[in-house]
This record gives sequence, structure tokens and C-alpha cells, in this order.
Amino acid sequence: MIPPIPESIQGLIFDCDGTLADTMPLHWRAWQAVIARHGLTFSEERFYSLGGIPSREIVQALSREQGIELDPLAIAREKEDTYLPLIEQVEPINAIVGIVRENHGVRPMAVASGGTHRVIERVLDHLGIRHFFAAVVTSEDVSRQKPAPDIFLEAARRLGVPPAACLAYEDTDLGMQAIRAAGMMAVDVREFVETDRPDRRGV
Repeated sequence: MIPPIPESIQGLIFDCDGTLADTMPLHWRAWQAVIARHGLTFSEERFYSLGGIPSREIVQALSREQGIELDPLAIAREKEDTYLPLIEQVEPINAIVGIVRENHGVRPMAVASGGTHRVIERVLDHLGIRHFFAAVVTSEDVSRQKPAPDIFLEAARRLGVPPAACLAYEDTDLGMQAIRAAGMMAVDVREFVETDRPDRRGV
């Protein structure tokens, strides 16, 4: 059971991929297609360990490590273009979306995602939940990415809520580090939500 929200909490912040939306297997499918075209090696285990890291930074790291010269922005865009048609298959993570619905009009809420606005807005619209959020902050809005706290701090700023009065929901180790570095309370949804992700610890 997901823990109740303390009365002291004034704002809620949610990661998107793997937290609000069961997108990670679809992202992995898109990655597989792209890495095959460019001769990169990228394991599924590592893909999940890098949850929350923008695609351009993942490409940069793979390119550097494997000595394959690539344009990170171009490859990230290619991966995004491969993923976009799959959005119609995205399902909500109902336990977390339920929290969003219950708190609509009770507490201001934001999304803090390592994705891009083009993709995240499409996912939220597809799920019919975009209107619940006063702000959507993505990797394009901050210079330092998770595990730095910047994306969560920016979400709190846009909500007008002190970070210490925010509760944030995440599904990756890097995201949990970012929330705690921001001085917020954190919920690791992997402990409460069942999916077919290989790194899920939940029931």
C-alpha cells in the first residue's frame, strides 16, 4: 500500500516514465532499434539503471565508451522519433495516477521528467491527465540532470511551494537521489507498484 500523504505536504511532484506511465518497456524497444542501426552496445540492465537521464547524455556516454563517433542530439532525436508512434500503447500506472486524481484541487502538482516536452506532453495528453498538473518540467528546463536536484527544485519553484513541503514520486535510483538532494520527501514507487520491469522490487 502506498503510504498516506502527511498533512504537512503542500505540493506533489511526479516523475513520468515508470511512475505515472508504464512507458519503460516501450522506450527500451525504441532504443533497441536505434542502437542496432548505429552499432552500439547497450544492455537492458544498463538502460533501466539510467532511468531519468536524457537520451542525449546516454548517447554521449555510449559513444565515448565504445569509440563510435556520433552526434548525440541527432541520435537522441532519432530515438525520440522511433518512440513517438508507440505512445498510443502507453498504459497508466493506476496506483499513482489515482493519487493524482485524489489530490486534484487539494494540492498543486507538477511533473519532473528527464524526457523532453515534445514526448512528455504527448504521454500526459494520451493518458488524459495533463490538466491535473500546474507545471511540467523536463530535461530541457534545467542544465543539471538527475541525480542533481535541479529538476525537482524547479518544479517546486513553479508550484510556489517550498521544497521541504513537497512530496515527490519516483521509480529510479537516480531520481530518488535527486529528490532527497532537493530536500523533499520521497516515495519509491517500485516498492508499491507491480509492472514487468526487470528491476522492480515490488509485488
